Amino acid sequence: MEKSMIKPFIAKRVAQEFTDGMVVNLGIGLPVLCTNYLPEGIHVTVHSELGIVGQGPAPDAEHADPMHVVDAGGSPSSLIRGGHVDAVVLGGLEVDEEGSLANWIIPGKKMPGMGGAMDLLVGAKKVIVAMEHTAKGNPKILKKCRLPYTAVHCVNMIVTEMGVMNVTDKGLELIEYNPEFTLEQIIAATEADLIIGPELKKMDMTGFEA
Repeated sequence: MEKSMIKPFIAKRVAQEFTDGMVVNLGIGLPVLCTNYLPEGIHVTVHSELGIVGQGPAPDAEHADPMHVVDAGGSPSSLIRGGHVDAVVLGGLEVDEEGSLANWIIPGKKMPGMGGAMDLLVGAKKVIVAMEHTAKGNPKILKKCRLPYTAVHCVNMIVTEMGVMNVTDKGLELIEYNPEFTLEQIIAATEADLIIGPELKKMDMTGFEA
């Protein structure tokens, strides 16, 4: 697959997970492309990390945080938390077979911070990691993350240019594969063990045929 096609291909596949009326949070980079590929008839509300969806009543003095959460007039506000976001789509530096994610820092490199990722990962109903399968040829889907965690045991699905994997109690189950790659190539590019079930099917390549 051509390099320029990888991110749009992943974004299109992720968008197939959205259903009409969902509230979704899309992380920076590849995830924000998902709205370009919404299936016909599907409308979603995009929750921005720096925005508010479902603003609540004014908080009391004890819970007000005027430096971080304010309404349009600059007054303290409350916002939805705890399972109101139906799906969050984030990129990843590393994901492991336990569904843990590392995506906010590489030690020794300057980073602006993790943003709201930790909160989103533990609060969303479904967490999808959208990323390239490898980095400079090295696997990003590991038995155990080596970089600092963003959150643990939080990921439900991983979508890459090679395939779609569900995180299960038994490990990572490959449910779809890109027919441009052989199963042997996908397994070789993945450090974590992959469960290959009888329901395995090909990814939809419409618009991305070689």
